[in-house]
Amino acid sequence: MINIQNLAETLKSAESSLKTQGYVQKLRSPFRILISTILSARTKDEVTEKVSNSLFSEISTVQDLNNLNELKLQKIIRPIGFYKTKARMLKATAKQLIEEYNGKVPETIDELVRLPGVGRKTANLVVSVAFGKPGVCVDTHVHRICNRWGLFETKTPIKTEMAIRHRIPENLWSKLNSVLVPFGKETCKPISPLCTKCPLSNQCPKLEVKVHR
Repeated sequence: MINIQNLAETLKSAESSLKTQGYVQKLRSPFRILISTILSARTKDEVTEKVSNSLFSEISTVQDLNNLNELKLQKIIRPIGFYKTKARMLKATAKQLIEEYNGKVPETIDELVRLPGVGRKTANLVVSVAFGKPGVCVDTHVHRICNRWGLFETKTPIKTEMAIRHRIPENLWSKLNSVLVPFGKETCKPISPLCTKCPLSNQCPKLEVKVHR
């Protein structure tokens, strides 16, 4: 049985089976993490990594991004989804960071979500990965697996985030995202999860598991 009491061991078992880790998790610069996370929306990790590296070969600072021609920015990030919208968001974000935060990335969720293209998931990831502060980054994988394991009965990622904040020990918040995102991509997939290969198969209640027939 998977529950909050044995969650640390559960995450350790899930992590041991992983083949990959998200690109953003490898970064440490607040600016790079913020920009790469905005780019990563609806984009595969390998594409995000390639595009981010191309962009950061052209820019190093918020001021560099602010000075970069938007059409040139579009060309650099074109392989990712919604590149025109994201280029516009990145330019607006750079402008706001310069005008309101002296070119620095803010360290609080409330400030980060005021930036263009930054939702709670991105803000929590920046807070936890860039600044080492407690953050609850809930995407569709974290939301799905927490409910599939029977930890919560929540309908939306934001409700899952609030449940985690109230019921999960703070020292596990960042671990949930860094483990469950790749685990959800590789094993505990939305449809036809690889239960026979999962190290947690005997413990998992498999709630609302969908299988193609």
